[in-house]
Order: sequence, then structure tokens, then C-alpha cells
Amino acid sequence: MTRDARAVTDTSGPEGEGGPSWRDSVVALIPALRAFAWSLSHNSSDADDLVQDALIKAWTHRDKFEPGTNLRAWLFTILRNTYYTAVVRRRREVRDETGKYAATLSTGPTQDWSMAMHSMQVALAQLPDEHREALILVGAAGLTYEEAAAVCGCALGTIKSRVNRARARLLKIMEADEPSDTFAGEVAAAEPSAPE
Repeated sequence: MTRDARAVTDTSGPEGEGGPSWRDSVVALIPALRAFAWSLSHNSSDADDLVQDALIKAWTHRDKFEPGTNLRAWLFTILRNTYYTAVVRRRREVRDETGKYAATLSTGPTQDWSMAMHSMQVALAQLPDEHREALILVGAAGLTYEEAAAVCGCALGTIKSRVNRARARLLKIMEADEPSDTFAGEVAAAEPSAPE
């Protein structure tokens, strides 16, 4: 029987009682683990990293090892699973040492939208309170004219008039002279159609 085999079969005895400790048994298996790791990765640096990761996992979960069972098989299983988990992870990663791939990635500019929102907030602040309230209720909150009239406590015709005046004034403030302007189209689209 080899030294490794003795260490594997006799892992239950604590130090000082004649048997090797769990730690000593694991340390005795490191050369075999390293050889197995090299056979998987074919790179000594990657093999060392793999063994280190496997040993960390084994140490973290040492309470799950059942004394008297095959420590060597347990450690090799941890190492093998660690290797294949890393392989799957690497398949999902994009190697880009030169940065060429990263240079092709871009996100749409947000400055235009941010500036448009700021301009709209400034313009809305210049509207009379009742016009701003009516436009926000109908255009932004999506209430019908009847619902907005009930919220504001006024007649249906009054709320329609306020929304119409608010839209016209808002367009004028924002220097949009044509209803086909992008912003004007958005405001018009947000307004629910009046019942006939």
C-alpha cells in the first residue's frame, strides 16, 4: 500500500492518535491533484490555479467529507467540477486583450433625451397652474377628459380648453412652430382623443 493510499484510508484519526489529520491527508494528495489538473488544462500555471481553487473549495466544505470514504476521489471530483465550471464560464466570455471588441460596443447617447426633458420641465414650469395640471393629467397620466375634469372639479369643456391652451403655449415656449415637430407629435400622441 502506498503512502497516498494509507493517507486516504486512514483519515478519521485526529492528530496525536496515530492517524494523519485531514489536512495532512489533503497535503499528501497535492502532487496527484496537480498532475490531474495539468492533464486537464495542459498549462502549469492554470493547473496550479485549478488545484488552489479546488483546495479552497475542499477546505471550505470539509465538514461535508465523510470520514472513512475515499478522500482522493472526493478531491478529484471537486477539481474536475471546478475545471469544467471554468470551461463553461470561459465559453461565455469574449477574449479581448487588445480592446478591439470593447471598442465596437456603444450605447445610444442619452444627452439629447436629458436635454429635451430639462427643456420640457422648464417650459411646463412657465405654464399657469391650471393649464399645467390639465396637461399633465391628460397627456402624461393618461386620464380621459372626463376623469381629468372630475379631478380638477370643473366642466368637461373647461378641461378640454385648458389642455388645448396648455399644448399651444408649451409648443410656443419650446419654439416648436409646427405640430409635426417630434416633441409636438409626442404631446399630441399622449393626449387621449375626445369623445364625439
